[in-house]
Amino acid sequence: MEQESMKYSEVGVDTTKAESALTGLRHWLDKTLPLRNDRVGIPLIGIGYFASIVQLNSSQGLAISTDGVGTKIIVARMMDKYDTVGIDCIAMNVNDVLCVGAEPITVVDYLAVKDSDPTFVTQIAKGLHDGAQIAQVSIPGGELAQLPELLDDDLPGIAFDLAGTAIGTVPLDRIISGDNITDGNVIVGFQSSGIHSNGLTLARKVLFDKGKLNIDTFSTELGRTVGEELLEPTTIYVPLVMAILDSGIQVKGMAHITGDGLLNLTRVESKVGFIIDDLPEPQSIFSMIQHYGNIDDAEMFQVFNMGIGFCIIINEYDAGTVIRMADKYDITANVIGHVVADEEKRIQLPTKGLTSKGNKFVQTIT
Repeated sequence: MEQESMKYSEVGVDTTKAESALTGLRHWLDKTLPLRNDRVGIPLIGIGYFASIVQLNSSQGLAISTDGVGTKIIVARMMDKYDTVGIDCIAMNVNDVLCVGAEPITVVDYLAVKDSDPTFVTQIAKGLHDGAQIAQVSIPGGELAQLPELLDDDLPGIAFDLAGTAIGTVPLDRIISGDNITDGNVIVGFQSSGIHSNGLTLARKVLFDKGKLNIDTFSTELGRTVGEELLEPTTIYVPLVMAILDSGIQVKGMAHITGDGLLNLTRVESKVGFIIDDLPEPQSIFSMIQHYGNIDDAEMFQVFNMGIGFCIIINEYDAGTVIRMADKYDITANVIGHVVADEEKRIQLPTKGLTSKGNKFVQTIT
């Protein structure tokens, strides 16, 4: 009997429904934009991009992004290990700020706890510090909220939630929105450290419920336990990307590959398509998830980063330089595809037989 294929929506995460919810949210948020009559606070880039930008003065913009760690927190609780999720919190925010060409400068965090155990809070703080050190940002403050009634569950470990907001600065003439991407530009993909901080709900259901693995199951394929693999911190791309921006290379667009995977490339302003035809082999964790969940390629590439954590779109003649720069920062980089003219902004993965349709990947009809 064929094993039933698992879908993200079946484990409680419905991205289509989320898109509809965002429409209602933006309806009311858009009404706040005219509330400032001095134009300070008016976004210079469309809502829904990786980060928002508001104008500070005649030459400088302020980039802002906010995000959380998601259900990776449950993996930390299962392992009773809390000193790395702070890195994920920093990474999810500063990587988004990078996408508009801004330099991240500071982060504030929000830590909600059931009980403010000092040892636990210190572990969270260590992760935040370690992430900030990599990204070279300060953490001048934040919020520690004790919410015993909201954080009351039967899961193992300490109940908490963690989110942050990153702020960066960008000269107004250096804002990157992907508005000048053209046919023939190439996409350089920077390798992820693994699953990062997206798709953990599906991964946990597949590996622990369907696969009957334990958090401390050692995998020869992974070279460590399943829990250690899932908890591997999200890569922070700030040092590398800032070096590229400061080098004078013309960066046409950038995308942080998080939820929705490579579909994040469609956020750029230019009406272009992307042919991704030279993807490197992703880490073994992805094939494990696909195997145990009997998940099809379309779902895998829509939910997970599949080994690519960040993309940069540049002129073809700059690709070699960018790849060599990435190597100096111990990040593997490859030209994974190229840009084509396409009013529908489709993403094609010909080796997988996939093409994007709206906010989903579908099997290409041949």
